[in-house]
Amino acid sequence: MSRYLKYVLPIIIPLIILLMPLSAFPIEGMTVLQQRVIAIFLLAALCWVLEPIPIYATSVLIIVLELLLISDKGIFFFQQGNGEASFGHLLSHKEIMATFASPIIMLFLGGFFLAMAATKYRLDVNLARVLLKPFGEDPKFVTLGLMLITAIFSMFMSNTATTAMMLSILTPVLAVFATSDPARVALALSIPIAANIGGIGTPIGTPPNAIALKYLTGENAITFGEWMAFGVPFVVVLLAFAWGLLCLFYPAEQKSMKLEIKGKFLKTPKAITVYLTFGVTILLWLMGSKHGMNSYTVALIPVAVFSLTGIINKEDLKKISWDVLWLVSGGIALGLALDKTGLASNMVHSIPFDDFSPYVVLLGAATLCLLMANFMSHTATANLLMPIMAALGASMTSLAPMGGEITLILVVTFAASLGMSLPISTPPNALAHATGNVSSNQMAKTGVIIGIVGVLMSFVMIWMLRMVSFL
Repeated sequence: MSRYLKYVLPIIIPLIILLMPLSAFPIEGMTVLQQRVIAIFLLAALCWVLEPIPIYATSVLIIVLELLLISDKGIFFFQQGNGEASFGHLLSHKEIMATFASPIIMLFLGGFFLAMAATKYRLDVNLARVLLKPFGEDPKFVTLGLMLITAIFSMFMSNTATTAMMLSILTPVLAVFATSDPARVALALSIPIAANIGGIGTPIGTPPNAIALKYLTGENAITFGEWMAFGVPFVVVLLAFAWGLLCLFYPAEQKSMKLEIKGKFLKTPKAITVYLTFGVTILLWLMGSKHGMNSYTVALIPVAVFSLTGIINKEDLKKISWDVLWLVSGGIALGLALDKTGLASNMVHSIPFDDFSPYVVLLGAATLCLLMANFMSHTATANLLMPIMAALGASMTSLAPMGGEITLILVVTFAASLGMSLPISTPPNALAHATGNVSSNQMAKTGVIIGIVGVLMSFVMIWMLRMVSFL
């Protein structure tokens, strides 16, 4: 019976919520539309955790249900009572549908185009070959080199694609070591750890970052360059800690090794176009305050250049991770519903958070996010928590001296990317575990420590930035 629960629970629990009277909810001023959003939220949470259907399909389902149940162009009998206080105001169907083409989606699309072009013209492998040379033949320094290169690539490429590429480079290297040498574990673990941490460095590095940007608007807005100004130092320090941890837990018995990666930079017109476009796009992202374009506009430049030159053709377009884009758009739609119906604000105001210490709230939010991110998709975790945290940050006056909404959102965003203690926590972890060189216990031992230290580091870093009035 238990194996059917993952199919039954996502149906039964939302239905129970829909059938409950409004007076049964401990939220003051509850409306019919807010009740429907709670049902959609619980359905999404259960589907993302239990995965009875693919997680991207859950996102599509969220958007369709919102259109049917809470939009101005939904099923007619679900629109009855519009204008009444106990019903609420219907959402615009255009706003809900626009989540499929949100600026955040365009930012990711540009990142995908860059990553595909870099892989197609071997820019990634050749950069790895050149950049790893200075690290010599000492296993611990080669491990450091692999971590740095993986982190750099994961800032601009999919963490999963980066891990797959780096593990393929690593395969002949692992063969040099004896089966019992702990260095095999250190090398195999270094790549997923670096990929997970490196994604924090840029807004396009990982979906939770992009979701956070959706809520960092107005006076809390952060440019691409500003994100990197605090994201990259965080990545560097946490990578150094992770490297030290790996060297401590899994010291190499073999004292020397030779890393050989064959290849050379292509010099064809299309390859040169890729190199130039890659460099110019990153430069424009970093200099957002100088030229006036935001990161979303800049992201479409490589899309146009690579499409016009044939560098990315229609066959390549089929390989884009559309499931990731749909997953993010579903999260944006869920946040839209929570915000526009007033549910997120009502939920936050129904709990006296101002009676708690802001440190307790920050730590509690980060801990909850870290726990969830270890057992479910990082993107799904961010999708569920971010709208609530945004409303909480805006309403808590005691958080104001610590940066308010922006601090809470950043702490939760970083925590979402630090859930890496299990093979199921992230695709990079799963890929590394599949090599057979890393056990679940070894992954958990390092992942738990890095996750906890990373969350504590995020508190310290944001406090320091507040001290110098950066945020």
